[in-house]
Amino acid sequence: MQTVTIEIRNVEGTQAAMGWAGSHTLVIDRAVGRAGGLGLGFNGAELLGLTIGGCFANDLRYVAAERDLAIKEISISVEVTLQGDPIIATDAILHVKVQAADGSDCTDLIRRTGEISMAMNSLNRGISVTLGD
Repeated sequence: MQTVTIEIRNVEGTQAAMGWAGSHTLVIDRAVGRAGGLGLGFNGAELLGLTIGGCFANDLRYVAAERDLAIKEISISVEVTLQGDPIIATDAILHVKVQAADGSDCTDLIRRTGEISMAMNSLNRGISVTLGD
């Protein structure tokens, strides 16, 4: 079993937050005028889309490496649908394009990545999120 810990703290003088894991950081905020948001960083829906798409991009590289396939270009667009009260993400659609360096068809690479993608599998299976101490 592997555990990853992400830390989040407020950014002094703003109502935004800074998130980090190891040496990597990003800014988290709301849209301008929404609950004190200044639009300084990503909102929750954007972070969710980045999680899904970013994980898929990484997983494409893992599957390609297993196949000794060099990827020239990856293009992923993620549409996250939000609805309800409280608002929740109800759907996410990935639009994925991959170009292999040798020009080969990447359809099977994309399909296999969908089967093993950590974020897709976790969300599709309904991960448990709880409040700790």
